[in-house]
Amino acid sequence: MPQVMEFKLPDLGEGLTEAEIVRWLVAVGDVVAIDQPVVEVETAKAMVEVPCPYGGVVTARFGEEGTELPVGAPLITVAVGAGADEAVESEDSGSGNVLVGYGTDHSRTARRRRVRPGSAAPAVAAAPQPAPAAVVTTPVATTPVVTTPVVGPVPVISPLVRKLARDHGIDLRALRGSGPEGLILRADVEAARRAPEQAPVTVPAAAAAPEGERVPLKGLRGVVAEKLSRSRREIPDATCWVDADATELMAARAAMNAVGGPKISVLALLARICTAALAKYPELNSTVDLAANEIVRLPSVHLGFAAQTERGLVVPVVRDAQSRNPESLSAEFARLTEVARAGKLAPADLTGGTFTLNNYGVFGVDGSTPIINHPEAAMLGVGRIMAKPWVHRGELAVRQVVQLSLTFDHRVCDGGTAGGFLRYVADCVESPAVLLRTL
Repeated sequence: MPQVMEFKLPDLGEGLTEAEIVRWLVAVGDVVAIDQPVVEVETAKAMVEVPCPYGGVVTARFGEEGTELPVGAPLITVAVGAGADEAVESEDSGSGNVLVGYGTDHSRTARRRRVRPGSAAPAVAAAPQPAPAAVVTTPVATTPVVTTPVVGPVPVISPLVRKLARDHGIDLRALRGSGPEGLILRADVEAARRAPEQAPVTVPAAAAAPEGERVPLKGLRGVVAEKLSRSRREIPDATCWVDADATELMAARAAMNAVGGPKISVLALLARICTAALAKYPELNSTVDLAANEIVRLPSVHLGFAAQTERGLVVPVVRDAQSRNPESLSAEFARLTEVARAGKLAPADLTGGTFTLNNYGVFGVDGSTPIINHPEAAMLGVGRIMAKPWVHRGELAVRQVVQLSLTFDHRVCDGGTAGGFLRYVADCVESPAVLLRTL
């Protein structure tokens, strides 16, 4: 007889605790191979296809598309072993993989197949499908789940669970969650709503939310909100800025691109200037270790840059930017931007940055006071480059002018260091030959 294996939502890394089901890639009754992707989920970092480490017949799925599941919650069950299907690979144990591209390699793409009536595994093929709302296998008790109100943060992740509780006047602090580590699930709220012994809890009028469209603060938007809030809570930031004449930089770029070969972007030139400036002022390529009460100066520049996508603004990271020339930087910026807009960035592509370059000039604005990308120590903002009156060599002329702004963590350095960094960047923009001294 086949053995039914339960595959749970794996830890996708980078501190992610939940994921939303975007699209099921298999149905109950389908035959899957080891490491075949079975579901596409969206985390706060990226869209990820999750492969199943078991080969066999899908007997159950947990969660509808659009449902948020915590890490460790069941995703599917699979019947593995002899008789499951002749197309399933002979291994009856899982590969242990959790992400596409790691571990077992299968040169032949698995076809989506279903068990035929009367085939070798009738018991599996006839396995009933769970109710659409099921997301965990823990049975929901029919008795009230109200307990003594908890002190501290309410153990609930999903905004949908919070909304359901609010709509029905249920105090989440009075519930005992049935999920991992006491996590309150939708089933717990539904059980409390059905329990006759529980009196409705009226939300005070003062706490009532105003009318209007409500957008859940989850996924990418939720992570951005938390990261920016943490940055403002923990980092005593300051901003300095300067206008710079970028005419010579634009001329240098035009000359580079006139000789043929891959095109050099303005962002790549600014990135190369940043890495040279960070070599002179390493205080700004650092992070603060609060637990050790130390400033950690980092040996490599992993340069984050802002990229606009349909999911919102994301910050991919160019690894070891200090070792790249403008051509290499241009190619990597283009590659990561394309992957970001396709929604295929891996969590590793969005983490580990040490300094961020924010070209908000693409939105047609001149200046900004950026919020530092925690836990980094600084961010350089670049406004639009536009023709303006400028005194050049003692005469009024029309020049290409850009505003540069540096927001920095005042714990890692004082204004002299920050000003020196920004002035060096501006000098390189105004006279690219200055950069040649550091190449």
